[in-house]
Amino acid sequence: MPALVSDVLSGSVAEELEIEKGDILLSIDGAEMLDMIDYNFLCKSDNLTLEIQKSNGEIEEIELEKDFDEDLGIVFESAVFDRVKPCLNKCIFCFVDQQPEGLRDTLYIKDDDYRLSYLQGTYITLTNLTDKDRERIKKMHLGPFYVSVHTTNPELRVKMLRNPNAAKIMDNLKWFRKNKIPFHAQIVLCPGYNDGEELERTLTDLASLKNTVLSTAIVPVGVTQFRKETLKQVDEKIAKETIKIASKFKRVCLSDEFFLLAGEKIPPAKYYGNFAQLEDGVGAIRLLIDDYKSLKLPKSLSKRAKFIFAVSYAALDAFRFIADDLNKNVKNLEIELAPVKSNYWGRNITVAGLITSEDLIEAVKDKSAATVVIPSVMLRPYSEDFLDGKNLDYVKQKTCKSFVVLKNNYSIKEFIDKLYKI
Repeated sequence: MPALVSDVLSGSVAEELEIEKGDILLSIDGAEMLDMIDYNFLCKSDNLTLEIQKSNGEIEEIELEKDFDEDLGIVFESAVFDRVKPCLNKCIFCFVDQQPEGLRDTLYIKDDDYRLSYLQGTYITLTNLTDKDRERIKKMHLGPFYVSVHTTNPELRVKMLRNPNAAKIMDNLKWFRKNKIPFHAQIVLCPGYNDGEELERTLTDLASLKNTVLSTAIVPVGVTQFRKETLKQVDEKIAKETIKIASKFKRVCLSDEFFLLAGEKIPPAKYYGNFAQLEDGVGAIRLLIDDYKSLKLPKSLSKRAKFIFAVSYAALDAFRFIADDLNKNVKNLEIELAPVKSNYWGRNITVAGLITSEDLIEAVKDKSAATVVIPSVMLRPYSEDFLDGKNLDYVKQKTCKSFVVLKNNYSIKEFIDKLYKI
């Protein structure tokens, strides 16, 4: 795909140059670009010559002067301008493969692209990393990356990823260490495969790479009702065992679900370090609670206000604490909780990012308050679309309610700021 402009930031250099949505950036100083890595590198200059193809097909050449590190203010449709490197694995736990038909097209894309890992924090398995890729990574000092390790046992990793190249995981990670390329590791725990002794082996191998491994996150396998193959889920016993094993190692954190399943308290903030793998649900509840506790609440609202917090079951306890505290300490405010049951995916899916429009409607339609508060993670980025292809307007029509979408999924501050305006 080309370097297609999807937006131009207000007040930016690009806006002054009259670059518009739909234009294509063909080259910078005569050099074509494969991705945002090239773009960012080429933009580091005081003087640039841009070759732009306008939406009407005309080619323009623009010369400009700017500060060396000044951003042009162009937002591209994709972070890669050529073909995304596809995933060549057939993982036994792949979430994409257990989705039904009829969802958004983008949900069926399986990428395994080191560039997206570097630029956007997506997870890669390294099974399709070529010598040319390594050469570029080394030359440009790229990193950190986010690596789906799962296991360092070569035979087991081949079995889990169903790809013979999966056996090379430690070779690839040792190459990272040799070339001082840091990475974050991810382990999707599949009971009967990479738990117990196998997990301890994997964590021991990762520990041998020392500070090249910035963090290791362990998350439970997600099993939906659409899965054709039998795969055991993490239960209370396995959760407790995994917590015990992980506690032996430094910079290893488990996702919130492990502590909820084990019936244990969410660890303090220091357990999560710098919350490096927050998007994987590692520390999201702790950050939510601590951020809330740090906020100054209004003592009273000028008029009575009622809100519904539509929440996932994974975050229910945290939001129950927040709702009770707000109801107790802010006069004229009433918060009602609406836990969203996942009828679509099945009862085992409990995270906000997989909530569908119909499940949300079912959860809030009979609640008394007229305004529903949801996190932006329920919607596709930069849109109001749900996983099932329906949008927020559809939900509004079906529920006859208004909605507040909190942009920051892991903080309640945005909501509290809104209360001060009531």
